[in-house]
Amino acid sequence: MNQCQAAARLRVALGHLGQPSARAGVAYPTSGAVSPNSFHPPQFQYTRDNDVLSLEQRNFYEENGFLVIKNLVSDADIQRFRDQFERICRGEVKLEQMMIMRDVSIAKSEYIPSERMISKIQYFEDDKELFRYCTLPEILKYVECFTGPNIMAMHTMLINKPPDSGKKTSRHPLHQDEHYISFRPSNKIVCAWTAMEHIDRNNGCLCVLPGTHKGSLKPHDYPNWEGGVNLMFYGIQDYDENSPRVHLVMEKGDTVFFHPLLIHGSGWNKTQGYRKEVSRYRARLVKGQRISL
Repeated sequence: MNQCQAAARLRVALGHLGQPSARAGVAYPTSGAVSPNSFHPPQFQYTRDNDVLSLEQRNFYEENGFLVIKNLVSDADIQRFRDQFERICRGEVKLEQMMIMRDVSIAKSEYIPSERMISKIQYFEDDKELFRYCTLPEILKYVECFTGPNIMAMHTMLINKPPDSGKKTSRHPLHQDEHYISFRPSNKIVCAWTAMEHIDRNNGCLCVLPGTHKGSLKPHDYPNWEGGVNLMFYGIQDYDENSPRVHLVMEKGDTVFFHPLLIHGSGWNKTQGYRKEVSRYRARLVKGQRISL
C-alpha cells in the first residue's frame, strides 16, 4: 500500500469515528508527489454508507441534523402502542423499572389513574408490547444509516402531551438531548421519534433549529419564562434567538430521526386532545466501548 492510499484510509477511518477534531490528526505523506492541500474532510460525518437513504436525504441530514420519513410506522402498530399505553394508565400493567410521570398541572389530590393524568412513560424496555417499537424492521433499517450496525436501544419514552391548563407547563424549552444522556460518541447516536397522531403547532409539534447539531453541548438550566415552568424540563441558556426554526408538522406514523446535539423543543398544547408520540434513543455499540447510563 503506498503512502497516498494509507493516508486516505486513515482519513476515512477517523471520519467514521465522528470526531470533529479528527482532521488535525491526519498524517499526510511527506513525498512531494501528493500535496496536503489535495486532501479534504470526509463528505459524510453524521451518516454511514447505506443503500436506504437517497443522496438527497443523506445530504439533508448532514446539513440539518434531522430527517423526517413519512408514513413509516403502520396504523396497526400505532394502535397497539396506544392500547398498551391506556392499559398502563389504568394500572392494568405494572413494571418495576418503568417510570410513569403525571401531569404536573394536576394536583396530587385529584390524581386518578387514567390517560388524562399521565404525561410520559419512560424506560419501557421490559414492556414487551411497547418495546416492539424498538425492534420494528422499518425503524431499525433507518437507525443503522446513522449509527452503523450493532445497535443498542438506550432510552425509551412515550409522551402524552396534555392540553395546557393555562399555565403553559406543557411546553418544552429548546434543549439538546445530549444534556440528558451520558453515553457517547454523539455521532453514533440517533433519536427515532414517531408521531402517534396528527401533530402541528396547535398541539405542540417539535420545533428544530437546523444545523445546530454541528455545535457543542450548551449549558442548560430552567428557562427564564413568564408563566409556568415545568421543573422536569431544562432549556438552553445561550443560543442565537434569530436562528431559523422549523416546526415539524407530522401525520400518524411519520418518524423523524435527529442528532442528540440538535437544538429542539415543543410548544404548548392549545387543543383539548392529548398529543402522543413514541421515541427511542439508539447508539452503536462498538467493541471495547463502555456505555454508562
